Formats: sequence, C-alpha cells, structure tokens
Amino acid sequence: VQLQASGGGLVQAGGSLRLSCAASGGTFSRYVMGWFRQAPGKEREFVAAISWRGVSTQYADSVKGRFTISRDNAKNTVHLQMNSLQPEDTAVYYCAADPNGSFWHLSHSLHEYDYWGQGTQVTVSS
Repeated sequence: VQLQASGGGLVQAGGSLRLSCAASGGTFSRYVMGWFRQAPGKEREFVAAISWRGVSTQYADSVKGRFTISRDNAKNTVHLQMNSLQPEDTAVYYCAADPNGSFWHLSHSLHEYDYWGQGTQVTVSS
C-alpha cells in the first residue's frame, strides 16, 4: 500500500486546513486509517483514526472538537479537516493504514500501523 499525504501549509492561528491522503494498492476499504503528527524534538503522536466504513472515529484529546477525520472509500482517500488551528498544532502530519484494525479497535499506537505516507508539513503562526 502506498500512501500520499497532501494539503499542508502555513496558516495563521485560528485558521483551517484540510489534509488529504491518497492510497494506492491494497484494499483501502479494509484498513483502519489514522493520522499522526510529529513536532520538532518530539515523538510521533496519535491524532485521529477512522474505521473501515467511517462509522467509528477516535481523536486525541488535544484535537477533539477541532479536527474531523473522514474517508471516501470510492476514491481511496482519507481526510483530516483541521479547524481553529493553534501554534501547538505545528508538526509534520502523517497518514497511516492499519490492516488489522476494526470498528472495535482503532489503535492509537503507531506501532500497529503498517503503512505510512511521507508526511505533510503544517505550520501555524501566532
């Protein structure tokens, strides 16, 4: 499975960005999809995850109410709508696929995601 993330950029605090991740190869509709981020000098952390059909989602506490994950299985894409962005959201954002996840198990652990995109930079200025 190849994942290609896009949509990052520079935005002022309070602004919005929409990240996209296009998948090719594999069976996209059977993968739990996740977004992670990594700020300079920090470990990669969980942001959001979505089940196969998009019925179940989970979010890190730091982004609840501001970020929304969605997917379009017909287009093999997953999105992350980010609103009310703050400087602390500055990071490289990665999409990832977990072939072993399910509706009942949306992992927050990066170790359970087998496939990763290349990352897209999000910078939020104050």
